[in-house]
Amino acid sequence: MFRRMKEDMDTVFHQDPAARTYIEVFLTYSGLHAIWSHRVAHFFYKRRFYFIARVISQINRFFTGIEIHPGATIGRRFFIDHGMGVVIGETCEIGNDVTIYQGVTLGGTGKEKGKRHPTIKDYALIATGAKVLGSITVGEASKVGAGSVVLKDVPDHSTVVGIPGRVRVQNGKRIGPSDLDHHKLPDPMADRLNELKLQIERMQGELNMLKEKEERKKDANPNL
Repeated sequence: MFRRMKEDMDTVFHQDPAARTYIEVFLTYSGLHAIWSHRVAHFFYKRRFYFIARVISQINRFFTGIEIHPGATIGRRFFIDHGMGVVIGETCEIGNDVTIYQGVTLGGTGKEKGKRHPTIKDYALIATGAKVLGSITVGEASKVGAGSVVLKDVPDHSTVVGIPGRVRVQNGKRIGPSDLDHHKLPDPMADRLNELKLQIERMQGELNMLKEKEERKKDANPNL
């Protein structure tokens, strides 16, 4: 148990340059506390002590702002950065060395039974505010951009951005117009507004041409 706790704290040092000392990480990192609490809740959940497991998960949610269902399966060296608003569903499966940021939802899409939450493979990264919904798989070493909504499987070594999420980079090759920088994600609203602006400019140009033709006709024939 203590080796696993030490490994979790080492993961924080590896992922977060703001971490300074073990005592600081031990006492102040809510993502770490949420993971440790989940392990206790998951222990009881696997032994069918569902009520106790849910109570522990709700206490964890109250103190950390991170909601992890006790049924979720989480691998080693899982890192939650900041973490406020993170939601992880019951049938979610998370591999090793996965990183997620605040506001991430790994949820379902309705009232379906069985496996209804995502599977996140090893080394994946889910950026701030992303929503990964349904029984889908985010592939190994893949990245989901900030604010994206992912409803379909993501291949290994890929980058997904947008609403709905689309693969933009795969195996190091760009296959779409966007790159993987969080500050350069596509803005569908801005794109649509730009399209409308271009249409208005074209219509204004055509209207000006018609006005010029009418004026030329009047100049050529003042009796009109």
